[in-house]
Amino acid sequence: MITLLSRIFIKNRQDVEDPSVRQAYGVLCGAVGIGLNLLLFGFKAFVGVISASIAITADAFNNLSDAASCLVTLIGFRMSGQEPDHDHPFGHGRIEYLAGFVVSCLILLMALELLKTSVEKIIHPDDLLFHPLIPVLLTVSILVKLYMYGYNRSIAVKINSAAMKASAADSISDVFATAAVLAAALTEAFTGLHIDGWCGLLVGLFIGYSGICAARDTINPLLGQPPDQAFVDRIREIALSDPDILDIHDLIVHNYGPGRTMISLHAEVDAAGDLLSLHDSVDTVERALQKQLHCNAVIHMDPVVTDDERTLEVRREMSALLREIDPVLRLHDFRLVRGSSRTKILFDVLAPYHFKMSDDALCALIAEKAKKMDPGYHTVVNVDKDMNS
Repeated sequence: MITLLSRIFIKNRQDVEDPSVRQAYGVLCGAVGIGLNLLLFGFKAFVGVISASIAITADAFNNLSDAASCLVTLIGFRMSGQEPDHDHPFGHGRIEYLAGFVVSCLILLMALELLKTSVEKIIHPDDLLFHPLIPVLLTVSILVKLYMYGYNRSIAVKINSAAMKASAADSISDVFATAAVLAAALTEAFTGLHIDGWCGLLVGLFIGYSGICAARDTINPLLGQPPDQAFVDRIREIALSDPDILDIHDLIVHNYGPGRTMISLHAEVDAAGDLLSLHDSVDTVERALQKQLHCNAVIHMDPVVTDDERTLEVRREMSALLREIDPVLRLHDFRLVRGSSRTKILFDVLAPYHFKMSDDALCALIAEKAKKMDPGYHTVVNVDKDMNS
């Protein structure tokens, strides 16, 4: 159904990098979720009344809260698609993360309420009133929720949406919650055993875990996290497609919400090249990044010497020295200043956050090893952290 509706209502539906397409998918999934949850609420409330089943009635109101969650997701996508303004010059894309966090909180509240009710039923078990419509309705409900999980998860992966992932977690949690109600009803109807409370307890724990995972997936982008490696590789591929760009480093991806991305990086260019020509190449790469990745890019040019053999030789020596310390270390912004009695070597070292050695200890070790290579070597090292690792 979602595929059919997307073909009807979403133009250029394959271009998921386009913010307007992402917004359209989010609004569509939210609207379908509201409709399906309201239908489930109506049917379950009806059966709950005629069977006098508290469990079915509670599950009905759970679907009503799910409809509210879908409404939150829909509103979040609508608001996140607003254009930048004076108060929010980087747009409103992070509202999508906030919407996902609200849904996660609703999942956790549902888990806490289910755990509380389950403990009460374990302590004070009561008889469930079985009605022939119960297994039929609950089976249909499970199938509908599995379908909702499927399309929410599929769209979440397609458009890389934390809010949609939270909605998928909500749907799969409902599957287990409804399955517990069905299992308890059938078990008591045929055996007389009271397992409703224990089933609810296990399901409540699972739903709570799903809520915590969903909250983590929405909080991490707000706090800041490394970009996907595929995205970094694509940036590098586009930048190095220009022959004037020798290499790139100090790449930082600023995420202001899906479709609201800014990139800053340093591009190494030949120090002997024509400045105007190099500037034009950098401008061309910036426009290519904007067109292909839908992001704004700012590139700083770093001139590097490519025709001095002594500079290249010392750079190779320093690269080998870093590999000896740890293969994860890399250098950039390399410069060589030769004096009468010593050679001053200046460069930056790129180290991952998980690198155990402190910056000062690393600089001291590099200086010590360089002195052993040549007493005239004097290193001036700055340690950078790899923000993409």
